[in-house]
Amino acid sequence: MFFHASQVANIMVLEPRISNHGVPLLYFSRKRENVLVYLSNAIEKYCKDTGFAYDGKWQKWGPYGFNKDGRQRIEEYYPDALEKTYKGVSGYIYSAAEICDSGFQPRIPDAATSSLPVQVTNVEFVPDAYEAILQAEGDGLITILRYEDMSEKMLEWNRRTIREQYASASDHPEYRHFLLGNFSGLLCD
Repeated sequence: MFFHASQVANIMVLEPRISNHGVPLLYFSRKRENVLVYLSNAIEKYCKDTGFAYDGKWQKWGPYGFNKDGRQRIEEYYPDALEKTYKGVSGYIYSAAEICDSGFQPRIPDAATSSLPVQVTNVEFVPDAYEAILQAEGDGLITILRYEDMSEKMLEWNRRTIREQYASASDHPEYRHFLLGNFSGLLCD
């Protein structure tokens, strides 16, 4: 089974879109829990919640990695990031029994891609992405690295990376707005 998350309802056939890699692709995971992070984009949600007007392509925020055992690890890079990004956000997890693999390897465990449309075989409504993520953590399917549990080494990486990201995002005002709103202490000192 292949899983894909979206905030769009009533999709019967998933269509490829231009990906971060510049080619039309659909991204899937073989693990349902791994697509929960795609039910909300922290940048888009923060901008909309704060009234920041933007009509361009939203920068993506990927707050996750993987443990050595292959389980997804969601990482909070600022206090309460998980709750701010996912609480109250609903969406859909679409399932497909099969896909025509594109051959593109995204270097993400359990991920697959298709460059052709994919027929949906099942849909699950997720009323609250935050609650679903906490449930997956409770079930041992994913882990969460909370901001307050980050090591000093990880916090230093975070500080350096956020400054670099801000400096290189001059053509993404929505991303800069998000970074200033959530990392002002790192960017203004």
